[in-house]
Amino acid sequence: MLNAATSSALTFSSTPNFYRSPSSLSIVLPNPKTIIYGYARSSVLAVMEKAIIRGHLTVADSEGVHHFGTRSKGCNDVYLKVVNNDFWMRVLFSQDLGFSEAYMMGDVEVDNLKAVMDLWLDNESGMDNLTSAVSRVTSAISGLSNAFLGQTRSKARLNAIASYDQSNELFKAFLSQEMMYSCALWTEAEGGVRGDLIAGPTPGDLEAAQLRKIRYVLTAAKVKPGDRILEFGSGWGGMAIEAARTFGCEVDTLTLSKEQKALAEERVKAAGLQDVIRVHLMDYREIPPSFEKAFDAFISIEMLEHVGSKYYHDYFRLVDFALKSSNATAVVSASTFPESRYSGYQPEDFMRKYMWPNSCLPSATALITAANTGSEGRFTLEGVENHAAHYPRTLREWGRRLDANVRQDLIVKDYPSLKDKAEFDAFRRKWQYLFAYAGAGFAKGYITCHMLTFTRPNDCPATCD
Repeated sequence: MLNAATSSALTFSSTPNFYRSPSSLSIVLPNPKTIIYGYARSSVLAVMEKAIIRGHLTVADSEGVHHFGTRSKGCNDVYLKVVNNDFWMRVLFSQDLGFSEAYMMGDVEVDNLKAVMDLWLDNESGMDNLTSAVSRVTSAISGLSNAFLGQTRSKARLNAIASYDQSNELFKAFLSQEMMYSCALWTEAEGGVRGDLIAGPTPGDLEAAQLRKIRYVLTAAKVKPGDRILEFGSGWGGMAIEAARTFGCEVDTLTLSKEQKALAEERVKAAGLQDVIRVHLMDYREIPPSFEKAFDAFISIEMLEHVGSKYYHDYFRLVDFALKSSNATAVVSASTFPESRYSGYQPEDFMRKYMWPNSCLPSATALITAANTGSEGRFTLEGVENHAAHYPRTLREWGRRLDANVRQDLIVKDYPSLKDKAEFDAFRRKWQYLFAYAGAGFAKGYITCHMLTFTRPNDCPATCD
């Protein structure tokens, strides 16, 4: 291709000599990067033209403004401003993962991040046409790695470092006082799951909802004073502290994060409960022989996402190993996929690349099946609940606190690289993206949040005759 940037693509020397040196004839070719960007841009725009059938999208860049879908009263009306052509490449080759990277890097500006997520999910089938041969291969590689290698012990530790061995101060900035990094439970006391959207958030709402969740789980586990509880996934000790302080229980809790262990033990000591709560830096697959049939209850709140489908059977085998043979209850909760979306093969996306490496969302059915096989039939399914409707508000509350409390001058001591404003802005946008991305997923039914309760066979239910 020839470039007519000057009056002619071919420029000849004015020298009348018959022979012309090579420098007398120049051919100006377009920059290959420009060609690639142009291809990526036209490809993405062409897909959007066909894909957006619900809602309305406006995309503005240096070459113009484009409209997709139909604008109508009350529709989801989204505006994107592309500020760097890398945006087109990222979206073409990595779809929603590419969009997340473009947002974090500031390649695109949006007026409402949640609205973007809703628009994407509402038109998901059409967006699948963006999948390129390159992205299919890379997704397949990451998905197969997760499915067949699973969460090895070394990988689990590395993932804990990436996910939770971050600054405790960061998590303090947006979590409730209990420091529960999981779905809260909302009631009319806080205006329900949409109370913050209707009447506005109220100080203390998140604390009340998280404390309710902890007590709800402990009640489901049927614990009573003197009972011994085993917990996989300590967090920062919120559940263990409440179990000991209010329910009179003794707790052994496991974490793979050194940062979590240190703060959890500090909080346990401050509560004066160090004699009844033990925080172990331990993989659940390494529980000691002394744990056999030693516990009255087992609890795990949103840790199963880090186990991997290959290990669900082993997970429940060890829960069965640790729980007493009768009058014992297990309560597990996890973010899950609906059965129609679940697969042990889960390719890399924003969550698995930037938040929880190699995580794998189970389905309720996969967990129930694993509980049955892992325990060799020694568990009875007592309850299945879906708390997905409670998650979007939880995420909105975290987002508000993040925006209010995470400032560059307060966080650079734990993250020295964030002295650079561009790095800090990308860091903030990563968390903002997480809360919007997950919130839309729960609200649209793309992901769910199940709590499962298991008892021992022939354990008596509440008095009923």
